[in-house]
This record gives sequence, structure tokens and C-alpha cells, in this order.
Amino acid sequence: MSLPGDELFLHPSWGYTHAVTIQAAPETIWPWLVQIGQGRGGFYSYEVLENLVGCNIRNLERIKPELQNLQVGDEIKLHPKAPGIPVEDLEANGYLLLAGRMDAATGGPAAPDTPANRVIGTTWLFYLQPQDANHTRLIVRGHYAYRPTWLNRAFMGPGLLEPISFVMERKMLLTLKHLAETI
Repeated sequence: MSLPGDELFLHPSWGYTHAVTIQAAPETIWPWLVQIGQGRGGFYSYEVLENLVGCNIRNLERIKPELQNLQVGDEIKLHPKAPGIPVEDLEANGYLLLAGRMDAATGGPAAPDTPANRVIGTTWLFYLQPQDANHTRLIVRGHYAYRPTWLNRAFMGPGLLEPISFVMERKMLLTLKHLAETI
């Protein structure tokens, strides 16, 4: 199904969709989502593995009120030394869309008129789809756009990034499920 952010990269190099059903309403799950990020609430995944590569992640097991005011344009950091991924769009209790675009020729942010073949980008969507009053489907979708070089295909796509993403994101989804259902 079409979801917010799909329109940003009409022909992504690759993408994925993961999901879990949570026995909670979207408004119970939302506070956990808006505090994700390095230096914020963590990613609710394998903290030890994230910290092996220097991410300095501390996963929270409580809602912090000071992390609840996420706005379009704010950045979610994955690593303390890397640029963050900007919040592209959000709808409280509905979805959180992160999107980053870089101009491969300049290494800087891609302007709206940057030719598509020079744009390297990603979207990361967290979408809350109510099933009934007590169940929500949390859908996470990632899209990646990059130049089709052999190096990009080897490291950015299904060969390396997808298995890592699957393992880490599955843990994230299961932890969010646990937190929303029990805390």
C-alpha cells in the first residue's frame, strides 16, 4: 500500500517494509516513537551492537516529557559523529517520516532541482495503522536511492544493509511492542 514518503523516491534502488501488531492504541505507541534517536530515547534495539560501532545509544524504558515535542526539521541522529536524518513530516499518533537527501556531486544537501541521478537519499517511515480500539499495526518502511555503482550495490542494498536492518529493526519493533503493551 502507498504510505507517506513513498513519493519522495518514486524509483528507489531498494526498500523494505516491516510491521508488527501491538495490543495498544496509536496514542500509547506514539510517545515511544517520537523520542527515538541517538542522544534521545535510543532505538530500542540491540544497544550493545549499536555501541560497538560508537553510536553511544542508551535505550529508555520510560517516556520522557522533554523528548515529546518533535517537529518537522528536527534531526534524528543515528551516530554522534554523523549528520542526523531530518524529520520530513509527522502527524501525531499517525506517522513519523524521516528523510535525507544528499547531492553526490557536492557531498552537501540535495536542492529540490538536483538531478535525480545525483541524489543519494533515504526515507524511514513509522506508520501507526489502527486495527480496532485496542490494536495497532506499526509499519516501518525504508527506501534508499543511490547511484548504481558496484560499491553502492554491495554495501547499501540487500547484500549487506538489508540483513543488518532486518535484525536491528525487528528487535526495535518487538521492544516497542513490549513497551507499549506493558509500561
